[in-house]
Amino acid sequence: MAEEKKLLEIKNLKKYFNSKKAGFNKKVTVRAVDDVSMDIYKGETLGLVGESGCGKTTLGRTIIRLYEPTSGAIIYDGKTIYDSENSIAEKMLPYRRKMQIIFQDPSASLDPRMTVGEIVGEALDIHKLCTGKGERTERINQLLEEVGLNTEHSNRFPHEFSGGQQQRIGIARALAVEPEFIVCDEPISALDVSIQSQVVNMLEDLQAELGLTYLFIAHDISVVRHISNRIGVMYLGNLVELAESYELYKNPIHPYTKTLMSAVPIPDPVVTRSRERLILEGDIPSPINPPSGCKFHTRCPYATERCKEETPVFKDYGGGHFAACHLLEK
Repeated sequence: MAEEKKLLEIKNLKKYFNSKKAGFNKKVTVRAVDDVSMDIYKGETLGLVGESGCGKTTLGRTIIRLYEPTSGAIIYDGKTIYDSENSIAEKMLPYRRKMQIIFQDPSASLDPRMTVGEIVGEALDIHKLCTGKGERTERINQLLEEVGLNTEHSNRFPHEFSGGQQQRIGIARALAVEPEFIVCDEPISALDVSIQSQVVNMLEDLQAELGLTYLFIAHDISVVRHISNRIGVMYLGNLVELAESYELYKNPIHPYTKTLMSAVPIPDPVVTRSRERLILEGDIPSPINPPSGCKFHTRCPYATERCKEETPVFKDYGGGHFAACHLLEK
């Protein structure tokens, strides 16, 4: 069970990208993450789900400042590492040891010109964590064994491994600096189904052994439910619902979350035939020109005039079950 101590506090975080329209010189703003607030507790796994393009990956990368935030505040273990209002932006090198990321595409995230030993050992060199070559080699071998690889793999190149093995190398690289918090950016989506469970189980074992905290980003709600203590649902740059994993699965209260849950397959034909399937109509609006009011109102079957005009407040509806929807207000 996760400790009730805040490791990360995210306050009104925004990340906008400036771009140009194809074929035009006109500059446009892409609102990838648009005013997200949440807390992540020490030792927990917070799952993050939503459709492609909703801002999940951008949020994860902005939290650890691979992307510089546009505005908002990030507080890590009581220390403000970014605050746009007070012009505070800590140097991130000391926090790189504490915050790491596992990338979605293992083959693209590994330098093909470096051996596995060089890839895993690079962070050890940057942070000066080993005093000699022997200690460095011993540490690399230990990391490879922790993720289920052999020590002789350290002399091979990434292309010599399968997708699952490449992802294990990426996990070993993230663990090299002994972090406290890891962003798992869809770490199993590029893997075969038979390998996905192995990687998920390994991440759970490492969390129990090392006391890690995860932000686990994925499309598959079933996987997120299995590994997460709490789950957040994103839509078009906003967090629309956040609750304990079991509570969200059994009692989704936002219309978008209900739609996602209804799409999860159940291996029981009797239950499948009897349950109601909710299907969204229309396409996801562009983050360049998002709808006014509630961003989901263009696809919501219950939308009212208020939804079109007024942005709902993301608030607690009891027991830590947060949502942003006018229909829930009494």
